[in-house]
Amino acid sequence: MDYQRLEDIRRSKEIDAILITDRYNMRYITGYRGEGMYLYTKYGRYILTDSRYTEQAILESPISECVDITSDGYAKKLAELLADDIKRIGFENQSISYRLYEEFSKRLDGITFIGLDDSIDKLRAIKDEEEIENIRMAEKIGDEAFSYILKYIKPGVTEKEIALKLEYYMKSNGAEALSFDTIVASGKNSSMPHAIPTDKAFEAGDFVTMDFGCIYQGYCSDMTRTVAIGNVSAKQRSIYDIVLKAQQEALKAIKPGMKCNEIDKLARDIIRDAGYGNCFGHGLGHSVGLFIHEEPRFSMKCNTTLVPGMVLTVEPGIYLPGQFGVRIEDLIVVTENGYTNLTSSEKDLIIV
Repeated sequence: MDYQRLEDIRRSKEIDAILITDRYNMRYITGYRGEGMYLYTKYGRYILTDSRYTEQAILESPISECVDITSDGYAKKLAELLADDIKRIGFENQSISYRLYEEFSKRLDGITFIGLDDSIDKLRAIKDEEEIENIRMAEKIGDEAFSYILKYIKPGVTEKEIALKLEYYMKSNGAEALSFDTIVASGKNSSMPHAIPTDKAFEAGDFVTMDFGCIYQGYCSDMTRTVAIGNVSAKQRSIYDIVLKAQQEALKAIKPGMKCNEIDKLARDIIRDAGYGNCFGHGLGHSVGLFIHEEPRFSMKCNTTLVPGMVLTVEPGIYLPGQFGVRIEDLIVVTENGYTNLTSSEKDLIIV
């Protein structure tokens, strides 16, 4: 990362130092992947961690000084590192625990803590070529996992079994971990956007929604596909087609200069005009990077302007409680002239 961007935040906030406690921001800034904190001052850069991680911190972030807090704890070591003229510290007030904030406030005499809100998070909003390539590779593993899993979807197989096979495939084919807990929901369970896989067995006529992703070189992927088993009713097909149209129209409009809430509205209006506005409660999408839910988002409240390098999901859905649900999700990167879709799996309704 270009440390000038961090220095610009320090100067604009009129603070003397920045304390990073969010693990994803710490990795983004330093390259270090373990536990701890990162202190940036006008005099130096320090990774504070315990003896379990000191060697790792030295290897992964050689330009930072590693400080072992094993014996003294974070507050005491911070106090030792702070020069006399450091009086105002910017901190990640959206991620630090209240207990830790209290401890720092009590033990660091004369220090004023200034909340940075999402200033540090915003540094990660625009991905560089290496980050985009890592996300592309993670999504490629997901696409391959979807193709693989289709042959196992049939009556009698359970949601848990399919989730396990998806996870095993991704980890066996280049993924270092999962982006999030895999969602496999069938029949009535598919009406819950974040359903937890159960022992429910698939039945003919079920919709099966699968939302899954993996991590490659630290970066996440995310995709969702809904397929049908055996046959579908006219209502099921109609709902599926509405969701697909909402996604397609939103995708067509993605380009630099558009507002995130404008893209959300395009999809939301299609679903509303079809009579299912109350059945689409979540946002149209979110950014993806080192963490699965980043900023900005395709939502009604986000008026961020799209610029090249932003990576976001596009995932409209309709959920009918007690009946079924449909969600279709792609992962895109905003380009100079529009967008590139990183997800290649089929979106026309698949009936297995």
